[in-house]
Amino acid sequence: MVLRNAVHNDLYADSVALMRVAARLAGAPGLDAVSLVMATPANREVLADAGLLGEEGRSAAPNDLIVAVRGTPDAVEHALAEAVTALRDTGGPADGPQESAPPPRSLAGAPADADLALISTPGAYAAAEARKALRRGLHAFVFSDHVPLDDEVELKQEAARHGLLVMGPDCGTAVIGGVPLGFANAVRHGTIGLTGASGTGLQQVSTLLHAMGAGVSHIIGTGSRDVSEAVGGLTTRAALDALAADPATDSVVLVSKPPAPRVAEQLLARVGDLGKPAVVCFLGWDPAGVPVPPGVTLAPTLYEAARAAAEQALGHPVPAEPVPSLPAPPPARRLLRALYTGGTFAHEADLLLGPALGPLDRSAGRPGAPPALPPRHLVLDLGDDAFTAGRPHPMIDPAVRAAWLRAALADPAAAVIVLDLVIGHGAAPDPAAAVAEILADAGPDRPAVLCFVVGTDEDPQRAGDQRRVLREAGAEVVGSSTQAALACARLLGGVQAAGLPAPRPATIGGPA
Repeated sequence: MVLRNAVHNDLYADSVALMRVAARLAGAPGLDAVSLVMATPANREVLADAGLLGEEGRSAAPNDLIVAVRGTPDAVEHALAEAVTALRDTGGPADGPQESAPPPRSLAGAPADADLALISTPGAYAAAEARKALRRGLHAFVFSDHVPLDDEVELKQEAARHGLLVMGPDCGTAVIGGVPLGFANAVRHGTIGLTGASGTGLQQVSTLLHAMGAGVSHIIGTGSRDVSEAVGGLTTRAALDALAADPATDSVVLVSKPPAPRVAEQLLARVGDLGKPAVVCFLGWDPAGVPVPPGVTLAPTLYEAARAAAEQALGHPVPAEPVPSLPAPPPARRLLRALYTGGTFAHEADLLLGPALGPLDRSAGRPGAPPALPPRHLVLDLGDDAFTAGRPHPMIDPAVRAAWLRAALADPAAAVIVLDLVIGHGAAPDPAAAVAEILADAGPDRPAVLCFVVGTDEDPQRAGDQRRVLREAGAEVVGSSTQAALACARLLGGVQAAGLPAPRPATIGGPA
């Protein structure tokens, strides 16, 4: 194996385009790792931590693009030659003249009637671009991560003064007026407005609503730090106000990992003042002693959040999906291997499985090193920054999870492997095929593989097609992250009544 860095001076591309190109190149035979990043100090540090920073990359300037490739000599040379062509194919920039008119290179060149800017620059520059957008009267969707917390607070305070939204930083998803931003699914248009600090959680709830026959007006992501004590839910509050004022929105869903306690109480009170029915899912939050306003339903899981919201919108009960039973494994197979690409799914699994299985390992080995499976139950978020340093997110490149899946399939103690497949705009073109290819190489004496697909048949990858490919490969497929976790609780924890916890019926106090 050899490592090479190619440096392209003064060549810029946004991080989404760079991740897609890295994913496209990484699938070639002979390659061990591929990363394309702007050469900011933070990104060079990430490459160094991942063992992908060579001598050429060390001297790159922040406006330069680094293509880092590790593999066999021939494969590395071919990948370096293909990188710029691949960038051109994604719509990103490339060296040399362009055949069509170049897109605007700054916010100053944006159309006069624009009302939203999507910002996907290295984190060090994202706040400045977001500030420019706000001062042009634009809402900002900030896909960039590694933005300083103080900058986030200042941006959101400025946005609040001008009646604008700052979605993010590190905002993974939004659908505004039917337009998808970041990772997003093609869901039915309807009257339910969603907001929250959980990207994959919002995708799961919105796609479940679609499957239940309900529809969505808007999805407003906020960025995971928005509900922290420091940020105080500034964007969440603004999003709730926007949904309350929107005539196309009849009810609201708020989804998040647990907010800071003070923020949770403030947001719950805010939801109670919307004048519209609402469902709140703060995964793992203990509401003991906190008054729940009339018109608000607290849901303990993502599935129950979708079900409660669908019942509000449709005006009739939605039958609960039964928790499937998996075949009992041999006695030697007793451990869970949950390999998620979505952090919210890992958090929900920890929440639901902890009482049945006891403490779960949430990390394994050193990121970038070969997988090392512990002799205990394991729940991993492979989309976490620790695992994606210098690599594409596993929702874009399924190969990021491949080594872990192969290790889990070969683990004689593994009883069940859990996988999420998140499809839709921005996601890999065929994640089920990648899983099926690996399962085909596993022998018959392998652990059970339990999957759920987050998406709809309107998505480019078509959820039904993805599920069919998984079933044909021998995987069990369930309808949601919640169902998958509860099926594991039943299989491994002996939880016979592994039904869903009931949502808290706060609406008993009266209509909103």
